[in-house]
Amino acid sequence: MPRLTDLDRRLISALRKDGRAPVAALAEQLGVARATVTSRIEKLKAQGVIVGFSVRVHDHNETGEVRAVSFIEVVGRTTDHVIAELRGFPEIMALHTTNGGWDLVAEISCENLRDFDEVLRRVRGIKGVVNSETSLLLSSVVR
Repeated sequence: MPRLTDLDRRLISALRKDGRAPVAALAEQLGVARATVTSRIEKLKAQGVIVGFSVRVHDHNETGEVRAVSFIEVVGRTTDHVIAELRGFPEIMALHTTNGGWDLVAEISCENLRDFDEVLRRVRGIKGVVNSETSLLLSSVVR
């Protein structure tokens, strides 16, 4: 990972708040020239620090969607099998390997609690899953 300057970090923070902000507005906010913002964005993209821009959608709380993070422990050498099974779940938005007490972390999104309960039942039923702990995401405080 390239070493980021203070300006790079402030620029990334501003882009996280509004990825569609005009270069002129970013330059004014950061106290630098427009050309500086443009060149920094291009440099960060070329270095792989900025890998893309995305759209933020309406807050999940207002749509009734249930979102959660599930920590999953697997037994022995079944991780590849469990990952293959979890890839087939359309409710799993992202799946990560991790260190520590848990082997996998799944980001889950469901339309309602009944569907969420069913996803948890299916996850726990996968051969090799020995334990899980799931936390509902209530509200986003930083984006």
